[in-house]
Amino acid sequence: MEALLLSYGIEWLNLLVRWLHLIVGIAWIGASFYFVWLDNSIRPPKPGSDLEKLGVSGELWAVHGGGFYNPQKYLVAPKELPQELHWFKWEAYSTWLSGFALLFIVYYFNASAMMVDKSVADLAPWQAIAIGLATLVIGWTVYDLLCRSPLGKRDGLFGLVVYGLIVLAAYVLSTLLSGRAAYIHVGAMIGTIMVANVAMVIIPGQKKLVEAMRRGEKPDPIYGIRGKQRSVHNNYFTLPVLFIMISNHFAMTYNHAWNWAILAAIMAAGVLIRHFFNLRHKGRIEWRYPVAGVAILFAVAVAIAPRPTAQPAVVDSAAQFAQVQTVIEQRCVACHSDHPTQPGFATAPAGVMLQTPELIHKNAAKVYRQAVQLKAMPLGNLTHITDAERATIGVWYEGGAK
Repeated sequence: MEALLLSYGIEWLNLLVRWLHLIVGIAWIGASFYFVWLDNSIRPPKPGSDLEKLGVSGELWAVHGGGFYNPQKYLVAPKELPQELHWFKWEAYSTWLSGFALLFIVYYFNASAMMVDKSVADLAPWQAIAIGLATLVIGWTVYDLLCRSPLGKRDGLFGLVVYGLIVLAAYVLSTLLSGRAAYIHVGAMIGTIMVANVAMVIIPGQKKLVEAMRRGEKPDPIYGIRGKQRSVHNNYFTLPVLFIMISNHFAMTYNHAWNWAILAAIMAAGVLIRHFFNLRHKGRIEWRYPVAGVAILFAVAVAIAPRPTAQPAVVDSAAQFAQVQTVIEQRCVACHSDHPTQPGFATAPAGVMLQTPELIHKNAAKVYRQAVQLKAMPLGNLTHITDAERATIGVWYEGGAK
């Protein structure tokens, strides 16, 4: 009973922290999208105008929610520091903190099921957790060093190198962790880079600008330049991270034999689509980028589409179902029942229960998809289902699931 209550409590914690992560993530990404749009959309003031004399590099007029707005951007900083200054940082910090908490709740507390896949690598749970945490540290360290190197001044080449390193990380993780855990740790690595950009570069630079003004000194523009660069990097990271956040619902991607390549392609599509919108804010309509992004997604969909199989021979349906039921009872019901016995599960994953013949028939398509086509279930193959047993389910379903 105590184990059941603990699992139930963790499930509620998962729900609440995941909800928080989504809310604050929307706030952070929304602010990122808005300020990149604002930076790309402002227009310089007229030569000799009062705004130009005040050091304003650009402005725009907007209407929203029944009101008119006139945001202005200064080349470096205004001549006088305003009494009230809004900082945008807690959206980033709370998104990362809630996401890191989710890593523990969903993955690290149940690493044997969520992170370890013996068919990929025979790891102990602590080893899988150590690999996941090391990925976050190494990812930020390498990225930051590249930003500070001469390569950091060459935006296009820098972007290609960082993309290549992220793909390399995805490949390495896919050879060590379960596909689902590999994906989420690529996302966590990128998210860590994003929040570290805010905490280690953008906010400290802004503080130095403010401190210089308070001392009556002219702020050094280098801090604004560095902050903008990291902010733009974060903007391009957003769509890949958003896909990874929802990827755990799509085993056809993370459980594929080429999962790392699929992730690489989808991330590239996201970057191309984001680039289109960034250019559009500047008044350039470059349809080749979203067309290329959609083409990549279409190619991935075709490449991983399920293939037709030969029609099974007619067999005794009652005997066939008895075999299927035996497999499901031995390999699936520990999690997929009204009272799961597998540690870490208080309720059946996705609400799919299989403890009776009626429930097996009701969920036949889901069982076939997850256990036979995708081989995503059981998680990490905790119950050691064999290929022959998967084939038994496949023959039964393809023969009409009688």
